[in-house]
Amino acid sequence: MKKTITAFAIVTATAIAGCSDDARIASRNLSKAADNFEIERRVVFYNGITNQYILEVTGRCSITDEGNQLELTCKTGPSSYKKHFLGLSDNVTYFAEQLDAADVSVYHYRVTFKPEAIIPAIDLRTSLDDQG
Repeated sequence: MKKTITAFAIVTATAIAGCSDDARIASRNLSKAADNFEIERRVVFYNGITNQYILEVTGRCSITDEGNQLELTCKTGPSSYKKHFLGLSDNVTYFAEQLDAADVSVYHYRVTFKPEAIIPAIDLRTSLDDQG
């Protein structure tokens, strides 16, 4: 009987750990998709003292939380972007909502490789440019 309970405990713990790992992989893949502007989000800034919304941003936005500052980078067209900087305080907070479900794998994590990010475009500026 003791071996049966121990085996059951091991199987149950493995199943729970497996679910946690699936959730972690799905979460990471959703974040990667959002950082690649594939997911529509609504980000709302809320004043806890006045109980009012301060600002709402909706779109394909990547979120970077820098502590007291939130940075939203949003794709507005095929090659156009807007970046918003929003200050957070003890009475101003935000919440982000994913507007639609996204199909991500829980079996494979996602890696995005962009060669153009490794070999950047170079803007050449010489002293001759300053003489004009």
